[in-house]
Amino acid sequence: MTAPEVRELLARQLDWHEAHVGFDRAVADVPFPLQAEMPPGFSHSGWQLLEHMRRAQADILDFCVDPEYAYPTSMTDYWSAVAPDNPDSWDRAVVAFTDDIAALKRLALDESVELFEMAPCARSERQTLARGLILVADHNAYHLGQLVAIRKALGCWEDAPGWG
Repeated sequence: MTAPEVRELLARQLDWHEAHVGFDRAVADVPFPLQAEMPPGFSHSGWQLLEHMRRAQADILDFCVDPEYAYPTSMTDYWSAVAPDNPDSWDRAVVAFTDDIAALKRLALDESVELFEMAPCARSERQTLARGLILVADHNAYHLGQLVAIRKALGCWEDAPGWG
């Protein structure tokens, strides 16, 4: 595999929906009253998962590009304890998430960036930009599955052909 092919694979994997439901479909048309609903047997609401994904992804993007990156002091910074304050909160979180995915994809495709070098603020040689990109893709895929399961439990998911 050539370097450009690796870059393209990393960029595609950030919003890959070839093997599972994509982000856009997972977050589409969630009724406001159900966004903060936590179904029985689940530890989080859809809103908490969306906010967690947005916060964690933004943090990893900062880690990858900001030499002055500040490591979090607590994992609670990655989770929202509150419900969305209005119907636009969900949409704003979706836009912020999507904007950060676009920035991560640009990073992956930027040939002036050495993907296998340490991130600017890395504490170990393992903390490369490529690792950060893979971490985002893996983390998001995991929580997208949880979000779909929550939507199914709340009765606001309609199975459709394809993964889209």
